[in-house]
Amino acid sequence: MAATTPNHTVTVSGWAAHDSSGKISPYTFKRRENGVNDVTIKILYCGICHTDLHYAKNEWGITMYPVVPGHEIVGVITETGSDVKGFKEGDRVGVGCMAASCLDCEHCKTDQENYCEKMVFVYNGIFWDGSITYGGYSQLIVADHRYVVHIPENLPMDAAAPLLCAGITVYTPLKDHDLVASGGKKIGVVGLGGLGHLAVKFGKAFGHHVTVISTSPSKEVEAKQRLGADDFIVSTNPEQLEKAKRSIDFILDTVSAEHSLLPILELLKVNGTLFLVGAPDKPLQLPAFPLIFGKRAVKGGIIGGIKETQEMLDMCAKYNITSDIELITADRINEAIQRLAKNDVRYRFVIDIAAASATSNV
Repeated sequence: MAATTPNHTVTVSGWAAHDSSGKISPYTFKRRENGVNDVTIKILYCGICHTDLHYAKNEWGITMYPVVPGHEIVGVITETGSDVKGFKEGDRVGVGCMAASCLDCEHCKTDQENYCEKMVFVYNGIFWDGSITYGGYSQLIVADHRYVVHIPENLPMDAAAPLLCAGITVYTPLKDHDLVASGGKKIGVVGLGGLGHLAVKFGKAFGHHVTVISTSPSKEVEAKQRLGADDFIVSTNPEQLEKAKRSIDFILDTVSAEHSLLPILELLKVNGTLFLVGAPDKPLQLPAFPLIFGKRAVKGGIIGGIKETQEMLDMCAKYNITSDIELITADRINEAIQRLAKNDVRYRFVIDIAAASATSNV
């Protein structure tokens, strides 16, 4: 399948992985011309998600090389199509994981485009015109305006970038379980990484008692003093687990590595819910007894629709919530990805695309 089609005439500088080594290097490619429903965006910042690492190294076996990663994209509109509504040149905008969907199914019509069977990811996807999509590790992107959101003026754009994936990924489960509009519940967050630290911030902003559940005792001070968590449980500590048994209403599991669900499920109250947003590459074991003896539910979800993403950003503006980031230049992408693989980041790497030149060496 062709990576481009005849209307791909816009030359763009970016950074791509070319094989399963995952090494990122400069890459010049073509993007489509700005169409009637499109906006052209000068990319200023792009977050690095753990998903980027999976795709760069083909760990899920679905990568189409060369792959230009990046789905936490923020920038400024430089051109708008004739049918575009709600956006103009100069607007601060963001593009997340989605490039397209069918626009006609029940999910698209109910603002859940993220569950459309024909949803196209912003990179490593096949767009409507048959071209392969390329992501935000680049200096420009052309996006259908129906998959673009406004970045509120009071949010710094670099720290807002991870909200386009990590932020919406943890916000949607909270909203789905009535944990945004009203507080007073006890919620748990498994893992204190790119997703987890935002989940803690949301939980506290929405008025809940937040417990961080982690394998790393060293993160307790960070969780409580910097992020405001109320409690901390070491998931390998039997005494702490027993003490907290049946005490939490809702647990958000953000861990992308293989781990046991049994001790986590036992922390839930009767009728409690464990919601998975991490993406381990190996199947997790789901023990039956904690479910049937606790009337508990296990669910999962992926990002959120565009309307909900805009709502999430507006909520972040209201509560002054942004990601804690390490800002890097393009020549440090490989270093950042190596550190990310070791969970050595607090809590999200963001590439300063605007600082890069077309001749940057990675």
